[in-house]
Amino acid sequence: MRAEPPRFAVVGNPANRRTGFFLDAVRAAGLPAARVLPWVDVLRDGAGFRPGETVRVDSPGEDPEVERLLRGTDDPARVEGTARWYARFTAAVQEVADSARGADCRLLDGPGDLAVLFDKRLCHAALSRAGVPVPPSPTSGGGVPVRGWDDVRELMRGQGMPRVFVKLAHGSSASGVLAVESAGAGRLRATTSVERTPGGLFNSLRVRRYTTEREIAALVDALAPDGLHIERWLPKASLDGRVTDLRVVVVGGRATHAVARTSRSPMTNLHLGGARGDLARVRDAVTRAGGDWAGALEVCERAAACFPDTLCVGVDLLPLVGWRRFAVAEVNAFGDLLPGLTGLPGGPAEGLDTYAAQVAAVRRGGRFTGAGADRAAA
Repeated sequence: MRAEPPRFAVVGNPANRRTGFFLDAVRAAGLPAARVLPWVDVLRDGAGFRPGETVRVDSPGEDPEVERLLRGTDDPARVEGTARWYARFTAAVQEVADSARGADCRLLDGPGDLAVLFDKRLCHAALSRAGVPVPPSPTSGGGVPVRGWDDVRELMRGQGMPRVFVKLAHGSSASGVLAVESAGAGRLRATTSVERTPGGLFNSLRVRRYTTEREIAALVDALAPDGLHIERWLPKASLDGRVTDLRVVVVGGRATHAVARTSRSPMTNLHLGGARGDLARVRDAVTRAGGDWAGALEVCERAAACFPDTLCVGVDLLPLVGWRRFAVAEVNAFGDLLPGLTGLPGGPAEGLDTYAAQVAAVRRGGRFTGAGADRAAA
């Protein structure tokens, strides 16, 4: 007796590209059309599922009204409000999960996993406990309070960290991130996309540098009420004078997609001037240096395994100077938006985009198995 095909329900924003791409993947697989439950309705009235649906929780981004309900502002460029966003989002996800389980539905995104993934301090601690290489952090686990610049400065001195990343605990897409470096004679520099205005803090599409302690302290003090996470700034490998890192998508336990990102600034995010790099050159650089490309992908799979109730995550992997060692900077719950990118050659998602790969994994029971020769060939 053949199993019935999955019937998907997506909690998302209908106009969001992520939701659209997933609906396209379901349609292309010849499955029943996915049902969309708009976030704005879920936040106001709750979610109602039909028995036996497979439920995907998608990003609540790119909708001003949803942003207002979660964060108290409809301006997506505004930085403040991430702590409020986190509290309301995780509560909503738990309600979605309760409703789904009550209807005997299958969840593709565990509420406990999402609560950790959207708190960089908790995520860092989970990875560290599992032995995943991560940048050293005095705020891992959230036990060390960071009330402002004075605390950041003291932690940098006390931990012997002249270069750090200061991150919003609940931020995403480099929002509120400062790359801070100190030199002799008390000199400081912070690289960030944050612009401080009389009306508050706003994300800019232009990376800027602040070079006085007064300016940097004012930024950190304004960010601190939403919660801060601090990590040692590890030196990344580079190609052609551009620092390089990787976004690796892990679906059903396997590293299925990877894209190289390069930049002349510490942030490689594409919306901040970063560019897609040549993945083949990155792989060749690792091999020539005596590194282990298959091992690098395995690090990403180990990171994803920390979130066993979530089908798909995007892992930000840092190749360190010398191309022989790697560290995981972040794990992203909604890290699959890579239009046009198909799966790694020889892997289980070869020829599939990130959304089609997730549909295929669900049809296989939620796991891609057989790690081995195909990963080494990827």
